[in-house]
Amino acid sequence: MKLTEKTYLKKYSQKIGNEIPSLIKNFNFAKTSGQFDYLKKASAVYSANIEGNSLDLNSYMNYELNKIRLKPDKEAEEIKNLIEAYSFAQKNPLSEKNLLNCHNFFSKSLLIKSKRGKYRLEKIGVFDKSGLVYLAIEPEFVKEGMATFFDEIKTLLDSTLTKEEVFYFASLIHLRLVHLHPFQDGNGRAARLLEKWFITEKLGKDFWTIPSEEYYKNNRVEYYKTINIGVNFYELDYNKCLDFLKMLPNCLKL
Repeated sequence: MKLTEKTYLKKYSQKIGNEIPSLIKNFNFAKTSGQFDYLKKASAVYSANIEGNSLDLNSYMNYELNKIRLKPDKEAEEIKNLIEAYSFAQKNPLSEKNLLNCHNFFSKSLLIKSKRGKYRLEKIGVFDKSGLVYLAIEPEFVKEGMATFFDEIKTLLDSTLTKEEVFYFASLIHLRLVHLHPFQDGNGRAARLLEKWFITEKLGKDFWTIPSEEYYKNNRVEYYKTINIGVNFYELDYNKCLDFLKMLPNCLKL
């Protein structure tokens, strides 16, 4: 499936898409705009929490406030690095080069230096307690796959889209990056950042404040369940993608 296709847009509209203009209208951007820096940090904390980081928002903010060391100090560093990536994204246009720059920032506590900001050269799978859940595309195809991915993103960035279409494609971008799994580690963090980055490029910087990462964190079981639409990259069934796509607009109800 090409990322730019509107294959599931009609069904998406029936499920939740037609609510998006009113959800945006009712979302209190005036309130969140005064908390821009705080909400950036919250986004990073919640995104890290999804991946197993145990520091909650209260603990991290008190860590910053008091400049005290925490027992899980590596976890605090992980969040600080992710905040750095969000800060970079908020000041720079969405591009493949800039996503790699963001990965270089937030993977400092995840990967050795030679793996940061670079696509993987290894086979990679997603495992849970039952075994292999998903096998990603082979490493020799990652660079080409990401080039195509960003060509399609550029087409969307250059297109006139409705608010509904922006959210629809943002979720598909999130899903496709997770399925490509281009990095040795940090794919989920990158996908959630990229999703929001795309929305802000199309609708404005106020949309950095929407609580998408918080919603995914609070609905983590559903998040991972709906991402899983195939056992490997070649058997993905995007006919099952709607349950994932409808999650993003629901964050506007928080």
